Amino acid sequence: MSENQETRRSFLKGSVATALAAAASAVAQAQSSVEANRRASAALPATPPNIVLYVADQFRADFVGANGRNGSVHTPNLDALVACGKNFTHAVTNQPVCGPARSVLFTSRHATDTGVWHNGLGMKRTLPTLAGELRKAGYTANLIGKWHLALENVADGGDPGPVKAEDRGGFLDLWEGANALEHTSHPYEGTIWDRDNKPITFKDQYRVDFLTDRAERFLRQKQEKPFFLFISQLEPHQQNDMHQPIAPKGAAARYANSTVPDDLRALPGTWQAQLPDYYGCVEAIDNSVGRVRRVLEEEHLADNTIFIFLSDHGCHFMTRNAEYKRSAHNSSIRIPLLVDGPGFRGEQQIKELVGIIDVAPTLLEAAGVAVPASWQGHSFFPLANDPEARAHWPNQQLVQISESMTGRAIRTPDWTYCVAEASGSTKLPAAASYHEYQMYDQRSDPNELVNLAGRQEYRAKADELREQLKKLLVEAGEPIPEIVSAKLYP
Repeated sequence: MSENQETRRSFLKGSVATALAAAASAVAQAQSSVEANRRASAALPATPPNIVLYVADQFRADFVGANGRNGSVHTPNLDALVACGKNFTHAVTNQPVCGPARSVLFTSRHATDTGVWHNGLGMKRTLPTLAGELRKAGYTANLIGKWHLALENVADGGDPGPVKAEDRGGFLDLWEGANALEHTSHPYEGTIWDRDNKPITFKDQYRVDFLTDRAERFLRQKQEKPFFLFISQLEPHQQNDMHQPIAPKGAAARYANSTVPDDLRALPGTWQAQLPDYYGCVEAIDNSVGRVRRVLEEEHLADNTIFIFLSDHGCHFMTRNAEYKRSAHNSSIRIPLLVDGPGFRGEQQIKELVGIIDVAPTLLEAAGVAVPASWQGHSFFPLANDPEARAHWPNQQLVQISESMTGRAIRTPDWTYCVAEASGSTKLPAAASYHEYQMYDQRSDPNELVNLAGRQEYRAKADELREQLKKLLVEAGEPIPEIVSAKLYP
């Protein structure tokens, strides 16, 4: 055989082997995809599941006892939820302030797209929302509590009172709410409005318990359709005009001298005076969650109801800036995210980094409802049902910051990298130029006490994070900004 013939034969054998290997790989990928789809389909209930979305305002992730970072918290009902469902231990908000975070939650778009990039603005009426998409699929959409997505009278800082139907984001069935509970109520008295804008008042009853009563009243009624119920508590958020959280009577005294989280202990702030009330508010929320869950059991709804507990942002008690959140620190952006029900059963801690922007597509997928193509979040439903999904999860989140500064941050499992508009302006939804501001190593410094921005030995990592942040900003619809390197290590 000639040398050319031998070369050609070797070439053909190699080509055939390569083709066979490629075909085998394609078959394996197809089988894997089929298996993933089978697992996801098997996780879907036979009938559309009810959904209860419970939001506690400004609730820190480490104040869930089962998360194991705070021995003083008393959250037996949240701990029971962790013990039977999925605990997303590294969930973050994509905008650490009330209104913007909620706009992201319900539209799965970043706050610069929703119209609510700072508090007091109204959410765009044209955007598809979680409530609206579920209603189109045959659900009722029901709200009890705080909304904070209608235009406020910014000039006097007041609440607009009743919310117009077109500004309710698709919650067009039961509506018993106020745009900003902190403006229309106090811990033991206040007003919400029904769907016809008639007032519902309460007095001499703790606000958390009053709203829980309204939720129980709804859940004990006969439901003709699958329902989506949004329970939106103000606690443990501070009462604005009293400048602190207010616990139920007598509760704060039980939490005097309780554990101080390590990220607060090292820094001046308001935690010394306010932590006892915060603990008491957390206990009240836990009791409320327990009541709602018991009612679901008693009404034989629990087996086909997805129950999800989360917060819109955390709380740093004025340790990081001049108020309570609005920063890229874990105390601002880390949130509890606990889910139980069809597709989420079985105790499991899921450590992938998920955002509040991912909640709406997740709930739609779990309900078997198509996700709008315009949504920017990713469903984390596969993380609960397909172990292979973890290998493909993006594991990074964009954080937009307003009101305290105009800032942007990227959070990865190992790093936080934050940039800020240099003039300190808080009047911009976005900026053309930012300066490096903060950088924290989450592996060695989870309490974020050492800012590494500007330190030369971390320059290569900062450059890498800067490019990743720019990519996320483009995906969010923002122009590519200039990001000026920090020159000095503070």
